[in-house]
Amino acid sequence: MEIKKIKPAKKKAGMQTKSKKKTAIARATIKKGSGKIKINHMSLDAYSEGYSIEMIKEPIKIAEEIIKEFDINVTVKGSGKMSQTFAIRSAIAKAIVKAKGKKYKDLFMLYDRALLVDDVRKVETKKPLGTKARKKKQKSKR
Repeated sequence: MEIKKIKPAKKKAGMQTKSKKKTAIARATIKKGSGKIKINHMSLDAYSEGYSIEMIKEPIKIAEEIIKEFDINVTVKGSGKMSQTFAIRSAIAKAIVKAKGKKYKDLFMLYDRALLVDDVRKVETKKPLGTKARKKKQKSKR
């Protein structure tokens, strides 16, 4: 009987952060680089357009003087488009804070607390005798 050696999993270079909104989960990896930002292996401009791309760019605009030093790769899955947008912007902001520290944490908190604090609210489950979580069939008195 041969004994097979198990190779350890490769560690990703850089620092990792995670953010959630509803059931969307975004994981960001930040490492030294040339300022590239990729979401699900696509460039930032190819990933989204309109209002959602402006929301994703908010933490990048706040920290624009140091963003050119780092590459940020974000993977996101679950939920809908806007929940993913909130999770992505939060993961990017947390990655910048993890890389550069307290100065950017204070800036992000002044701008929008939701950049650093996850929203833990979820959809309430449906109950029996109703069409939604709280809506019930109307009772008749006669």
